[in-house]
Amino acid sequence: MDTSVQKVNYRSTVYACFVGYIVQAVINNFVPLLFLTFQSEFGIPLSRITFLITFNFGVQLVVDLVSGLFVDRIGYRAAMILADACCALGLILLAVLPAILPDPYTGLLIAVTVYAVGGGLLEVLVSPIVEACPADNKEKAMSMLHSFYCWGSVGVVLISTVFFHFAGIRNWRILAILWAVVPLVNLVSFTKVPIASLIGEGEKGATLGELFRSSTFWLFMMMMVCAGASEQAVSQWASAFAESGLRITKTLGDLFGPMFFSVMMGLSRVLYGKFGQKMNLIRFMWLSAVLCIASYLLIVLVPDPVIALLGCGFAGFSVGIFWPGTFSLGSAGIRNGGTLMFALYALAGDVGCSGGPTLAGEVAARASGNLRSGIGAALVFPVLMLAGLLILSMRKRRGN
Repeated sequence: MDTSVQKVNYRSTVYACFVGYIVQAVINNFVPLLFLTFQSEFGIPLSRITFLITFNFGVQLVVDLVSGLFVDRIGYRAAMILADACCALGLILLAVLPAILPDPYTGLLIAVTVYAVGGGLLEVLVSPIVEACPADNKEKAMSMLHSFYCWGSVGVVLISTVFFHFAGIRNWRILAILWAVVPLVNLVSFTKVPIASLIGEGEKGATLGELFRSSTFWLFMMMMVCAGASEQAVSQWASAFAESGLRITKTLGDLFGPMFFSVMMGLSRVLYGKFGQKMNLIRFMWLSAVLCIASYLLIVLVPDPVIALLGCGFAGFSVGIFWPGTFSLGSAGIRNGGTLMFALYALAGDVGCSGGPTLAGEVAARASGNLRSGIGAALVFPVLMLAGLLILSMRKRRGN
């Protein structure tokens, strides 16, 4: 890389990317806290309200798919400003549209669409921007970066819960606008921070055909699917285990279970971010995959619900490195993959985030609602992750 680029201080860029993942945590976790409020205030059936989550991630999947076609043309800076603007506007529309449109549900869908576009762009952009920043150990930076989504998720739940306690749930619109300040501040940051190029001067990013012809690319795509599925297959059911294991209300279970999972996942990412220079990434991921398999078996085989909840925590810790680690390995393993490669990785990860809970839910439903049967079926994902890591290890030993 050009020495003049090396002299630029990219610390502010990395910090802005940290905030970017907090923004994504806001748009993914705030609305689910308002499901019952939407139901009572607008008279919308709960089934239609919960569809907002599916719709949110569906829009993000579409953005993952198409963003690789235009991000390089408009540049990372313009794309990040657009992403933060969409997130802020979507949260503001969330507070405004349901009250002024004849159909409140249409207002909710419009707001979700706008901020989901921003969320999809963030997922595609933040990791390659950090990857492009000159650094001695990019795996550490990537792991620390992704921990901020976990801390953001915890923060959104805690801060929102405290706000609702003191200000009342009826004032949720005020909080939505307050949360919109976070992407607005980050938007201003991205007008100023330096942004390095992911592709070297005079070089071109890989084309879709070049990526599709690479067996290494498909190996990393499979690992990204497994990363998303291994994470969400358990986290989506963590509230149920918290509710039954601790004998608490569903509301507290919804708060405690996913928060416990997120804290443990964030902790593992921070630990690798702090001490990653002393660890071999593939070996750390291999050990994490083994721990993930053991955690799943603990949930499935031990009937005590408290032990199952602890298994959820161990699973959260074990999957923490899967997503950022695969991003780092995938970037190093495919030269000049570019934005298109990161967009496809994000797409594969989101497919896993959707597919993991779906598989677990379908199997659980067929087993008369037995959640442990569903988690047992999802065990295939950490097993495949372990297999992918073993293949990578063998290739490295052969020098391929």
